[in-house]
Amino acid sequence: MIPFFKRAAPVHDACALGRTAVALPLSPGCAAPPGCPVVIVDADGRPRRATTPAGKKVELRPGELAWAFHPGPYTLDVVPYAQAPEIGLRTTFAIDPQDPAAAGKRFDLYLAAEADGRVDLDALGVKVESAVRSALEQGALDLPPCADIDEWNAFRQGLNRLLYLRFGLTVDDCVPVELEGVDYAAQLAARAVGTAAPAPAPVTEKVEPAMLDAKSLRRLFLELPCLMCGLRLGALPNGQDQFRQQQALLQRLDRLSVEITTMPALVLAAPGQPLVLDEQLRRMRHSRRATVALDEAWALLARLEGAQGERLAALYDEAERIVANLEADCAGRRAAKHVAEAA
Repeated sequence: MIPFFKRAAPVHDACALGRTAVALPLSPGCAAPPGCPVVIVDADGRPRRATTPAGKKVELRPGELAWAFHPGPYTLDVVPYAQAPEIGLRTTFAIDPQDPAAAGKRFDLYLAAEADGRVDLDALGVKVESAVRSALEQGALDLPPCADIDEWNAFRQGLNRLLYLRFGLTVDDCVPVELEGVDYAAQLAARAVGTAAPAPAPVTEKVEPAMLDAKSLRRLFLELPCLMCGLRLGALPNGQDQFRQQQALLQRLDRLSVEITTMPALVLAAPGQPLVLDEQLRRMRHSRRATVALDEAWALLARLEGAQGERLAALYDEAERIVANLEADCAGRRAAKHVAEAA
């Protein structure tokens, strides 16, 4: 069985909540700080809200994990373009403690699918910045230079939809700022003479391929059903042809969801047949690429709201591409080409 839900042991540091930490895991028998909702994730990875009164100990069943989160607000400086690191978007967001969304509480799903222990504000900020940059590169968000008030409002609305659907965050405010301590001209000059500080070495895939693979499959297992629900509710198809296209997409996503639950273990080509390391790494890369397509799908859902006519047709065509990529990478993750030689 693939260890989708193995995580670090819980810790508790309530003083950090609402400041440097957005969510903290609760140790068994701990009580959540006042004003902090508790999310319990069962052994299958399904989240639910605790009904324990404030100040009372949270009771967990075997295999369950719990997080307490602070609704905020929080403020982050997001750099939308890597080519202009001196310009940022000072973004204030909060987490709705009630969140009546029909598809379920999105931040709870984020904790279940992606949290691995403490959720720090800085680490969440890195993911938010990556999502914003990706959306801008793919045209899911539009931030023209010298944007007028209508263009800026459209960007803010799109940003709010993107961050909610991807992380469960509600944007309260977003303003452009010039970031202090960032001198891009000096950075370019340093690069020109070769004195720029070397970039940190990337984490090698061979450190923990099984952990990276399990994290990716956990996201796919938990998020695909919610993605299907969002596609059903995101925009009504125009006409029978588009309705059939939507239903076909949902059927393909449903098949993918089933495939994820039966995905073979990373290290085995077949029962009793170990897989060589290079093939394990290939499989892991496929699962990670599938999560990239998953992120694109969440960004697409943010654009579906209110779409009509040709724009809606173009978005459904984009959905076809994303689902095809998901299918290709899930098939690649399942395939096994070479087994390890017997010792």
